Amino acid sequence: MPRFPKPPEGSWTRHYPELGTGPVSYDDSIDPEFYEREKKAIFKRAWLHVGRVEQLPRTGSHFTKTIHAANASVIVVRDKDGTVRAFHNICRHRGNKLVWNEDPTLDVEGSCRQFTCKYHGWRYGLDGKLNFIQQEGEFFDVDKSKYGLAPVHCDVWAGFIFVNLADEPAQSLRDFLGPMVTALEGYPFDKMTSRFGYSTEIKANWKLYMDAFAEFYHAPILHAKQSPEKFSVAAAQAGFEAPHYQLDGPHRLVSTSGIRFWELDAESVKPVDALTRSGLFGPWDKPDLGPMPPGVNPANCDPWGLDSFQLFPNFVILIWSQGWYITYQYWPTSYNTHVFEGSAYFLPATNVRERVAQEMAAVTFKEFALQDSNTLEATQTMLETRYVDHFLLNDQEILCRHLHKVVGDWVEEYEGAAR
Repeated sequence: MPRFPKPPEGSWTRHYPELGTGPVSYDDSIDPEFYEREKKAIFKRAWLHVGRVEQLPRTGSHFTKTIHAANASVIVVRDKDGTVRAFHNICRHRGNKLVWNEDPTLDVEGSCRQFTCKYHGWRYGLDGKLNFIQQEGEFFDVDKSKYGLAPVHCDVWAGFIFVNLADEPAQSLRDFLGPMVTALEGYPFDKMTSRFGYSTEIKANWKLYMDAFAEFYHAPILHAKQSPEKFSVAAAQAGFEAPHYQLDGPHRLVSTSGIRFWELDAESVKPVDALTRSGLFGPWDKPDLGPMPPGVNPANCDPWGLDSFQLFPNFVILIWSQGWYITYQYWPTSYNTHVFEGSAYFLPATNVRERVAQEMAAVTFKEFALQDSNTLEATQTMLETRYVDHFLLNDQEILCRHLHKVVGDWVEEYEGAAR
């Protein structure tokens, strides 16, 4: 028996009366002025996920991350002590972008002993200290100790690297994540180093895409043509309606039941899935990951499909029952555009069959993600007509309701404190 049996209809939302049950406005997704407010109130104050520690395998390993919604470019680096640090990507001399290759608009990664400005050759250590000024004698009583790289607050949780662009974060990273997310500690994220990733620009507000992965009400409709008819029927019967929703501060969780594909008859499974023993839910041959931490499958779904953790503001960790995980990131570039980044992580393959199964899962997840994004530009276009300004949400869409309320609360709180 699940620890969280499904309550009567409508009760998920009513567990959180502060959310209400009435129609909602999507003005926060179509108003350029609100986007400017959102940038200051959220993206310059919240902890933002920017990468994983595996991207920094040795001393001097680094990467840059452009955060358009905060008007920032950040260098993330592993210093000589092994500490992961972050700095604003700007030289203290004349403001040149410090780390870039042929195109200064693109993010880069690499390894070095120090950072050297391409403009006048100023050099900075991995700890951000200013070590060298070309023709230092030409300057006026310069104190190099005062002109190191501008630091960015940086912390690591479970191998995930976060930065905070506030002068002083309101909370530590751990306090910000809260107990629902930190209950995932012990999941073997660090062992899943086989990564498949892609990114694409979406002509829609970032919150609309987060909403697309926050409910499974759409699944039997939007994804119906992706699979043979019997497979789609079996999937619908297995429960596209998720059995468990959970909120914790600004963060959200939805857990779903699953499908044991290998138990279905041959006509219910796509031939390529049977050939590769893989597909949407991942490789059929599940690796032994050992005991799971308490944060995984909190409703004890049986069969269990996945847990989707939405970390405010724009990061998702999606843990599949078949022993792999996905991350989604939604980076706003304007009020009606954003860059979507998706990555699939597996244990390193030990043979060709495992590698093919991983590639099949990664390709399938990309196909389903693009199907989800396919409706977003149509949604954005129609919302911007403003002929209809309030929309109904059902009980399965509680996470959508929650996201937009939290965004509004953060903006109001910030602007109220600033008065």
